[in-house]
Amino acid sequence: MTGPDRDLHAPGARGIDADRTRSVLRVRRAEVVAGIGELDASFADIVAAAEGSNLDDEHDPEGATIAVSREQVSALATASHRQIEAIDQALARLEAGTYGTCVRCGQPIARGRLEARPEASDCITCARTGAR
Repeated sequence: MTGPDRDLHAPGARGIDADRTRSVLRVRRAEVVAGIGELDASFADIVAAAEGSNLDDEHDPEGATIAVSREQVSALATASHRQIEAIDQALARLEAGTYGTCVRCGQPIARGRLEARPEASDCITCARTGAR
């Protein structure tokens, strides 16, 4: 079958091509890991720039900017580490044969959601409600 109705993860249990999905998840993981490397370098640059100056975040108008930049990079790195965890969990679900099934309600996760977020662990309904 071709067109919008074809299952991009076919064949297999629940229509998932495990090899293709594994490959997509591994590529995505590698991209996130590379992004963390870039964030680490940015963080190091910010810290190095701050070390070379006499900053007083409380009284220096530029101090707040450096502190905010440092916190932004740190928050992005934290989010990236969480994404790696989600990808690793998706890979584990793939190996266990439960990939594509909502971990909250047990219903299938929509194909479109898995295409957009291959690491998704919950269906759209559960994601919207935030139910556990």
